[in-house]
This record gives sequence, C-alpha cells and structure tokens, in this order.
Amino acid sequence: MSRVFRLLAGVAVLGLSLTIATTLADPQPTRIAAASDLRFAMDEILENFAADHPEHPIEVLYGSSGRFRSQIEHGAPFDLFFSADIAYPQALKEAGHAAGEVIPYAEGRIVIWSDGLDASSLTLDDLADERFRRIAIANPRHAPYGDRAQEALRASGLWETLERRLVFGENIAHTMQLVQSGAAEVGIIALSLVRHPSILDQGGYHLIDDSLHAPLTQGFIITRRAADNPTARLFADYMGSAETRSIMRAYGFQLPDE
Repeated sequence: MSRVFRLLAGVAVLGLSLTIATTLADPQPTRIAAASDLRFAMDEILENFAADHPEHPIEVLYGSSGRFRSQIEHGAPFDLFFSADIAYPQALKEAGHAAGEVIPYAEGRIVIWSDGLDASSLTLDDLADERFRRIAIANPRHAPYGDRAQEALRASGLWETLERRLVFGENIAHTMQLVQSGAAEVGIIALSLVRHPSILDQGGYHLIDDSLHAPLTQGFIITRRAADNPTARLFADYMGSAETRSIMRAYGFQLPDE
C-alpha cells in the first residue's frame, strides 16, 4: 500500500511540475472587453503591443459596452474593459469591480454613412426622405453610439418621423454590417469605423454636430480580477504611448488632453 501511495504521490508531483512549466511557457492571455467602435484601432494597437511585448499575450472581444458591463458584474473573465461610455466603467468601479481608477482614453463622434452612396452631402434632415426605407443605428438600450444617435434624432425633431424605419444593430460594428449587407440604406455609426482605409474607399460620411447629443467620453478600467495581472498594467500604460495615441487620432478619436 505504501508503494502505491508513493507512486501516486510521485505522479501527482510530476503532474504539478508539468502544469507549472506549461503555465510559465504558455501564459494565459489577458482578456480585453472592448467597445466595437475600437475594432480597427485596437487591432492595430494590439498588433504593435504584441511585437513589442511577445511575452504578454492578449485576447480581445468586441461588443456592446452595456452588455459588457453586465457580464463583468456577473463575473465574466475580463481583465480590462474599454467602454464607449465612461459611465459604464464608473458604475463598475463604484460597485467594487475595478482594480483602480477609471481612465478616460478618448471621445468619439457619430456620422451618417452608407456604402451604397456618397453620404458626405447628407444631413439628418435628409434621412426623412422616403428613399431611405431602412436606417440603421445601434440599439440605444445598451450601445452608447445608439443612445447618442437617438439623442441627435430627438434634438433634430426627427425621432418620431424615423422611428418606424429604424433597424437596430447589436453594437456599432453590427450596425455598420447592416448597411453593408443592404439591410439598411444608410446608418448612423462611429467615425472611428469609417476612418479605416477600406471603408473610406466605399463612400464619404457626414459628421453629425456633437451639440445634438451628450459627449461620447470613453474610459477603461483594469477589472478586480486583474488586480495582480502585470500584462493588464503594462497594456494600460501602453495606451498612453505616442504610437498608440497616433493610431487613435488616425481613427478620429479626440484624446482627453488635446
């Protein structure tokens, strides 16, 4: 019996050693939940980060800021949360789900865009034209860009006129896809998405007056689960690098201190 016990103990120690070695050789990626307006900018930032810090792997999931907030509240395993509305990470911090302060990183803008026509000459009033049978916006219930689109339409006196023609995207990237697929002729989407070179080639856009809606002040947190995660801290600092700031500007984001 003692021989069997010693054999099993040896196997257990060997298994533990292999587990530790595997963890050290192949660390679990740090996970980011990011608002969909960051899809193109964040992909470039993470590509640069991976080149500079290959020993610190990161995975990113894009989606609706409101849904991410709810998921993090219920224990979703994210290490950083980049929100299109700073109110969501602020609420998480107040509820004890953040490992530090909320860090503002940008301010976004909304635009009228279509890949079927040049939208640069369109205004919000033009959307009342019956030729636009379907108009895409993000769902205002949980997507900050959709909420601001709704505010702009209400401020322009157009919400009641257009409400029956609206189709709602799950997030702002999905809203763009609705236009690209033909499910809508035009959409109100994020400036940061239309600034991608491949999208700019598909048609112009009209920048909506930001006095018609509340600011799209964006912020991020390191979540409570990542309090001791060095990669999360390193990436938070990386967001302030000159290279990262240049990318954010290129996608139309206004930086907090500019």
